[in-house]
Amino acid sequence: MRNLTGIILFLVILLPVPLLVKSDFWITWLTLALFYAWLGQAWNLLGGYGGQFSFGHALFFGTGAYCTAVLQVQFGLNAWAGFAMAAIAAGAVGAATGWLVFRYGLRGSYFALVTLAFAEVFRILSNTFAFTGAGVGLLVPLKPGIAQLQFETKAGFFWLLLALVGFGLLITWWLEHSRFGARLMAVRENEDAARALGVDPFQTKLLALMLSGAMAGIGGAVYVQLFLYIDPNIAYGPAMSVEALLVPIIGGLGTVFGPVLGAFGLHAIAEIGRVILGDAPGLNLVVYGVLLVLMVLFLPNGLFGLGKLSLRRLFGKGGRAHA
Repeated sequence: MRNLTGIILFLVILLPVPLLVKSDFWITWLTLALFYAWLGQAWNLLGGYGGQFSFGHALFFGTGAYCTAVLQVQFGLNAWAGFAMAAIAAGAVGAATGWLVFRYGLRGSYFALVTLAFAEVFRILSNTFAFTGAGVGLLVPLKPGIAQLQFETKAGFFWLLLALVGFGLLITWWLEHSRFGARLMAVRENEDAARALGVDPFQTKLLALMLSGAMAGIGGAVYVQLFLYIDPNIAYGPAMSVEALLVPIIGGLGTVFGPVLGAFGLHAIAEIGRVILGDAPGLNLVVYGVLLVLMVLFLPNGLFGLGKLSLRRLFGKGGRAHA
């Protein structure tokens, strides 16, 4: 119940922010932080709770983004329908990827490298076909209005992404209290022992990859409406994959609030880095790489783990002093 109360408080505190904060800079910053929190939640479901580290989550993000953009630009489909189709298409790609990878028992670094390879294959393919705009990409027409999932101000996107992040928090909360979540975490801890207890690792990991892929695909659909543009390097390039995995690692793997903490922390660091180092191309990936190494070495449990440790020490000292 503690996590559920925290989710409610988180939503209640952030809900009125656009009404209180008038700065476009801060609303945009918070909106992007929520966007990456959602993307991190998608990765955390598979990597944090399932122990399947993906280096190519852009595969699912890009599929969702292109599905929405192509349906809107080439076929004039409503953005809400494209939103739903993005989740279905990305989930289907997740199912196909999982069937190919898990069927042959690939895991660990092999799984990570295969997802990275698939993302690169999709990037090359999207550079080739005319209906994806090839290397030029697709520009989505501006049609402001909730019917097209486009808003005249960033506040609309803030509330949309806040709702999605809240939904993601509920999914992870459910995961921690469900039989499926117990099976998934058992597979993460010891796949052979889980199998001996009657858990089907193939089915469990496949379902987790489908759900994670669908969530990342929804992130792609939101990105298209937010920026009205997508190209192969944005959709399937390494940047999205790196941010998707960094967010939960920084915040805390396999925790409900880890991706949210990680998203806000990562983008605070990125903003400071831009101010100090400028906007040189690729510099953010260098900063992220250094940050990843430092987190693995010194804070393996992320910011969430650091916060819990600090509180434990604080109250522990208080308890001894009182005694």
